[in-house]
Amino acid sequence: MEKERVEMLRRIQEVEFACIDLNLYLDTHPTDQRALMEFNSYSQQLMMMKRQFESVYGPMTNFGFSQSQYPWAWLEDPWPWEIEY
Repeated sequence: MEKERVEMLRRIQEVEFACIDLNLYLDTHPTDQRALMEFNSYSQQLMMMKRQFESVYGPMTNFGFSQSQYPWAWLEDPWPWEIEY
């Protein structure tokens, strides 16, 4: 189960990087429709992946950005720097 969790986190990080990279590109090329379509596609994929991860492993972020199941799960998981990749 831990291997699956790490693989899922890595994939989320890859898609998140693509979103950030396209975001920066679009800041300087706002009329590039293909890049905008890619950004929207990756963004939607990222939201679905995070939702799937959280349904299995608990919240990824706090302060109201992610819901938690009972009991409060935020402190149950290792912190990002505690995960061995």
